[in-house]
Amino acid sequence: MTKSLMLALATALVLPAAAQAKGEHPAYLHALTDLRHARAQIESRGASSGKMFKDEEVAIHEIDEAIREIKAASIDDGKNLNDHPPVDLKMDRAGKLHRAEELLHKTHDDVGREEDHAEVRGLRDRALRHIAEAWHATQRAIQASK
Repeated sequence: MTKSLMLALATALVLPAAAQAKGEHPAYLHALTDLRHARAQIESRGASSGKMFKDEEVAIHEIDEAIREIKAASIDDGKNLNDHPPVDLKMDRAGKLHRAEELLHKTHDDVGREEDHAEVRGLRDRALRHIAEAWHATQRAIQASK
């Protein structure tokens, strides 16, 4: 067997396994959609009041970081941050923050599922920390909006 044939055969066997190891976590795709939606909920409330609380800015930053970590785990679905379900513009600030809080909780559950592939566990764990920080910041923003 020639060297090039052995290399081609080894590549054919290894690449599918590597591709399978990175990215077969369908809950991540749901999580990305929910993260985008939570971000939009928080960001859109600024359009109605014109002022964003510091904790809302922190929540958006942490959501962006969670999205980055999930994408780094090779789950990138190719959508941008503005691709999310529509935001109810009639909902008040507290309602939007509560909706974002619900979405972040759901996202934490989706991302927190068991991960079979050790090479993406660190990315998943970092994403979970960012989601938790976004949830805490959203909680503080809810308290501040009362």
